[in-house]
Amino acid sequence: MTNQLKQFIDDNLTRIEAELYDLVERINAPEILKESMLYSLKAGGKRIRPLFVLAVCDLFHNKQQEALTVGAAVEMIHTYSLIHDDLPSMDNDDMRRGKPTNHVVFGEALATLAGDALNTLSFGVLSRMENVDPHKKVELINLLSIASGAEGMVGGQILDIDGESRRLNLPELENVHINKTGAILRFSIESGAVLSDATMDERKALVEYAHHIGLAFQIQDDILDIVGTSEELGKTAGKDVESQKSTYPALLSLEGAKAKLEEHYGLAVSALEKIEKNTSLLEEFASYIVKRNN
Repeated sequence: MTNQLKQFIDDNLTRIEAELYDLVERINAPEILKESMLYSLKAGGKRIRPLFVLAVCDLFHNKQQEALTVGAAVEMIHTYSLIHDDLPSMDNDDMRRGKPTNHVVFGEALATLAGDALNTLSFGVLSRMENVDPHKKVELINLLSIASGAEGMVGGQILDIDGESRRLNLPELENVHINKTGAILRFSIESGAVLSDATMDERKALVEYAHHIGLAFQIQDDILDIVGTSEELGKTAGKDVESQKSTYPALLSLEGAKAKLEEHYGLAVSALEKIEKNTSLLEEFASYIVKRNN
């Protein structure tokens, strides 16, 4: 990790988490429900999605507080999806980020409801932003709805489940991950462009960057499932291989997956060259995505 990226993360991580926890702690809800929501929010994580919101805003020298709120909203969506992914009816995982999963600690019913609560709260916090133009708020809410719902993450999860019963080809696998993983990353990056009044050309380039970053992120996940350990990953390693799941290494071989990872990294960086601003921070984020070990 470069000094610039490390400094950016160090400067913003505490701010993101303070905003995230405060938004949950302020709601008028049963304490046990808030405890379950905060348990998963505080379980750790790199906060890549809210950091991307802030990084795009930084590109346009936009330091507004609302970027933190949008970042918190997207992290709520991401965390809810992890709670639900871990449930016995889904992936049936007992560990997440090195800790027992939510349903192991709080029970399946409460874990399900904590995920539901985080999902719906994310849209509430966007709607209540005071210093954002109403048209922008509606656009952000609509974009997050598309990214997180049937047309994005949830639709991708359905395609993923359907693919468990057969071997997917490469276009089918990419379609799964463009939606399941990539849609929320795309929102994180595009929302920063919306908040910052980016031009349509700048926004198009950022969406292109996001597309390749989303695929690169998933390819590296698939690679780490093979080469990483459970301790490094904070979850069960080797599960994809054991379940004979369609992954990039399974379709392309480990070396082929690494080559595909480099291809998407290169295309992401190329997309940034279309923006006439200093995009070095976003370039470093792309490198971080492809070189991370957890």
